[in-house]
Amino acid sequence: MIRHAAFVLTACLMSAGPALAECRLALLLAVDVSNSVDRREDILQRNGLADALLAPEVADAVFASDFNVALAAFEWSGRHHQQILLDWTMLNDPTHLQAASDRIRASQRGQVDFPTAIGAALEFGAKMFDHAPPCLAQTLDMAGDGKNNDGDEPVVAYANPAYDNVTVNGLVVRVVELEMDPGVAAYYRSDVIRGPGSFVEISQGFEDYERAMQRKFERELAPAMIGSLSQGTQG
Repeated sequence: MIRHAAFVLTACLMSAGPALAECRLALLLAVDVSNSVDRREDILQRNGLADALLAPEVADAVFASDFNVALAAFEWSGRHHQQILLDWTMLNDPTHLQAASDRIRASQRGQVDFPTAIGAALEFGAKMFDHAPPCLAQTLDMAGDGKNNDGDEPVVAYANPAYDNVTVNGLVVRVVELEMDPGVAAYYRSDVIRGPGSFVEISQGFEDYERAMQRKFERELAPAMIGSLSQGTQG
């Protein structure tokens, strides 16, 4: 089954033409730094994200094909705060993956006091994809612990044709001890995720961020998943 999925992915890439043949996935990571995330939790998520990228299973998935993965990351909170943590980087070999992980780990939070503007973050993501390397598929990972409470809802951002061919997955951080809204995961499923094969991964607190992110990466980078993205767009 895995060999068949890889064969289908290869066929799709080659049929896409030389402009797309070198990159199979442009993966954009959106990290929540709204005021519900304290300093300790922010460190946990940055380190968790950096460590998840270096997990052997994730590295194996990144380099499972001769066709590369492009990676970028930004932090987001209120309508007027989005900050690039890692601009588009082609992961050609393990040294590039290590450098991307190091860059995210060393990044510094831009602000601490803004609310949760998911729609604005998605609009910023569309601009990021405007200068992404040409790849067969585009995926945005929206990570957060709350619902939109500032500015436009995601549906407004999704009116942008840039999202016609972008898959949006979610990572929801469930912070039980702070009695965070238990409806966040349902909100992400109904209003945030988008596209063929899209899904929500749950992190049981920020201490679980690395495990949840690793699981999400493995799923997103699987040949069967990327192959399915090439077969259709969001209706």
